[in-house]
Amino acid sequence: MGGVPHHVAVEGSGPVCVLSAGLALCWFDWDPVVPLLAPHRTVVRFDRPGHGLSGPAGAAPTARGEADRIAALLDALGMGGERVTVVGHSLAGFHAEAFARLHPARTAALVLADASVEEHARAPAPRTAALHTALARAAGALLTAAGAPAALGPRARRALVRLSRAGYAPDPAGRAPVRRCYRTRRVLDGALLENAHYRAVAAGLLALRARHPLPAGLPVTVLAAPDSPDGTDRWTARQRALADALDAPLTLVRGAGHLMMLDRPGAIAGAVLHPPAR
Repeated sequence: MGGVPHHVAVEGSGPVCVLSAGLALCWFDWDPVVPLLAPHRTVVRFDRPGHGLSGPAGAAPTARGEADRIAALLDALGMGGERVTVVGHSLAGFHAEAFARLHPARTAALVLADASVEEHARAPAPRTAALHTALARAAGALLTAAGAPAALGPRARRALVRLSRAGYAPDPAGRAPVRRCYRTRRVLDGALLENAHYRAVAAGLLALRARHPLPAGLPVTVLAAPDSPDGTDRWTARQRALADALDAPLTLVRGAGHLMMLDRPGAIAGAVLHPPAR
């Protein structure tokens, strides 16, 4: 799509569900969720450019561009006529919500899993955005010249996953796929580019919210991993504000870290299989 090869996995049968993971994650990070969904849903997982096994990222991401990527992916799979449930984790929550706003006739439900929240993001000037891209590319080149992806990529992946899980649980991903993905400059560049344009994508989504309402009656679920036992922490408050802005219920997924799909896959599967009545 768009001249970039995309890695896609399709499993199961039934209504279509698209799973999109956060920054620097891969298709296999949804592995615990898929067996719970596949008996009831056609599950589509994909790697964005510069992630997993997809080709290098050729352009900076935008909210509209990532929403259209999901639509193009479904078209390429012959699912263009399907109404789909789209699940976005972390940064990909921006993309999933943008898809629902820009492609309302193709959206059956929206699930946001500990999605990123940026209430006051502003779009950078074009020159600033170009500078962010150039700096990300330069950082990738320097780190690759120093041998960082091959030497540290898988270890960095393992460490970040552990820090993002409840109880600092270890990374369950197999050694072979982690090495295959995270020892490459391609994945390093993809992560740096998405990180560099994180706030720009958030600002793009805020602009879409002002112009493109969600479809009337669309089932929306906001799942949050609270930072405190009683849910009174700042992160949970921001997730509650997101749910209020989308007129959606908030479900606190206790016992989960940010990587909810690894800690509590049943919570995500339940949100897909049992959307809230509207």
